[in-house]
Amino acid sequence: MLNFTTIAFAADEAPAAGGMGQLLSFAPLVILFVIFYFLLIRPQQKKAKEHRGMISKLEKGDMVITSGGIHGAITGVTEDTVTVEIAENVKVKVGKEYIASKKNK
Repeated sequence: MLNFTTIAFAADEAPAAGGMGQLLSFAPLVILFVIFYFLLIRPQQKKAKEHRGMISKLEKGDMVITSGGIHGAITGVTEDTVTVEIAENVKVKVGKEYIASKKNK
């Protein structure tokens, strides 16, 4: 009868990555963050800044469109709300943040 025995040889440990190797392993993450910043975050911040500027300049008589799609003229402005006349003698109070854009008169 034959008795076969197998001998398992342990592989040598992989050499520990040096400081440069660790830095290169984070490079794809950094590059991905930079791409996201310039393609997503920065344009969104720019648009939000323009919207805040437009809202701060709202005044009586401006024609506006709300985020709900209602078109009308501003008849009153307070710190947080605007009153929009959407038809003759029909006025609606809307939060300033819900004004989507100003229309040209």
